[in-house]
Amino acid sequence: MMLARTVVAIAATALLAACSPSSGPPPPTDLAGDLAARVGIDAMAAHLDALQSIADQHGGNRAEGTPGYDASVDYVAKLLRDKGFDVETPEFERYGSTRGGKPRVTVAGRDHSVQQASLLVTTRPGGLNAVTLRPATPDGCTREAYRGVDVEGAIAVVDDAGCSVVAKHDAAVAGGAVGLLVVAARPDAATPGLFTPGYYRDLEVPVGIIDAAANAALRRTSAPVRLVLDGEPVLVKSRNVLAQTKTGDSANVVLAGAHLDSVAGGPGINDNGTGVAALLETALQLGASPDVRNTVRFAFWGSEEIGLAGSQAYVRGLDRDRLDDIALYLNFDMLGSPNPGYFTYDGDQSASAEPAKATPEGSAGIERTLAGYLNLAGVRPADMPIGDRTDYHPFVTAGVPIGGVTTGAAQRKTAVQARLWGGRADVAFDPNYHTRRDTVDNVDRHALSVMGPAVAYGVGAYARSTDGPNGVPPRDRRDRRGR
Repeated sequence: MMLARTVVAIAATALLAACSPSSGPPPPTDLAGDLAARVGIDAMAAHLDALQSIADQHGGNRAEGTPGYDASVDYVAKLLRDKGFDVETPEFERYGSTRGGKPRVTVAGRDHSVQQASLLVTTRPGGLNAVTLRPATPDGCTREAYRGVDVEGAIAVVDDAGCSVVAKHDAAVAGGAVGLLVVAARPDAATPGLFTPGYYRDLEVPVGIIDAAANAALRRTSAPVRLVLDGEPVLVKSRNVLAQTKTGDSANVVLAGAHLDSVAGGPGINDNGTGVAALLETALQLGASPDVRNTVRFAFWGSEEIGLAGSQAYVRGLDRDRLDDIALYLNFDMLGSPNPGYFTYDGDQSASAEPAKATPEGSAGIERTLAGYLNLAGVRPADMPIGDRTDYHPFVTAGVPIGGVTTGAAQRKTAVQARLWGGRADVAFDPNYHTRRDTVDNVDRHALSVMGPAVAYGVGAYARSTDGPNGVPPRDRRDRRGR
């Protein structure tokens, strides 16, 4: 393993020429390769063992708002402080749930429970009385889905597939609906992509989630029903962990992050203990006062699993000048999937003819830097499309160039990918995603041994320089969308 890394470190020097600084003496040209060689699987595995132990001691998870999450914060913060970093654990608030009331839909005199999705929008006292109608296309994602169906004054009922709850809401409201009920396909988890970051701020009418039993009852009646959503929103406090080098240009910050929380249903060791382990070990090996041109800031985000609340709060808390100080953002989420793929985030958007969102200038160069390292490490990477379900999303929205690597989540590995990387075709990259089986025993150590050093390489490369063809716009050309 060390011989292979030495070869990579030597070859990586050529890659760094693409990021050479425009003036002034640079740090050593092998910074990125040397840092990658020092981030080893044994040290990362020790961090995973610690996070697993924390989950085992705190109800089987490290979810935001739990003692397991607080212990995870303490673990990361202590190691960084012991290494000499100045560490902050700033609090943030988010709307996390509702309390009080009795959200329900009454059908033919019988109450069925409803999950109140519209945290900030309730029904009037006494509830909302209306008939329920369904779009011609069950997902209800577009106005066209309601062709031939007049939902004026009705409560629309849609399934949970195809798009976000905001898109479903907007299509229903455009047709005159006064409420929306979304039928959950699974009782234990929302469909991926249904709840986008901060979705509740975009809702104008009451929105609830119902189960199969309530849906069946609604199908049996054409009479008006009564929807009551009367819960009061609850503000939940959580913390991020931030640590920054004492050296480098603080007006040209390389920000690297990984989310620290798990879902409530499991310990979250691949998702995202692996990203935490790789980033934490990178920070410990880099040290608090390295010989770097650019300041490096490490972020361990809270509440990623609850609408990216930690990274959203961080970005919203920055004014335009402080946003312009961030040269780029690197995100690392799920680096040890048991049926791994090897992906770089699609900064040049070559994977889609019609990408959903344009990536900020500089993202393509970040992708080339990380893909170049993986190729030198003997792995041919593929593109992971840019989405809105991990912590780079607030930075994309703010205009900050982004990049990162991942081994995949619930998506199924194709036959072509299985031939390229090995593993099982037509099986999820991580079959344990968001379950109690996401344990240290189900992490692919080889995948982490490849991706962990890639994290270090990316951090080291841009700590040295953000210039060149794989660089990002200079400070005086940035125009970020601050608060």
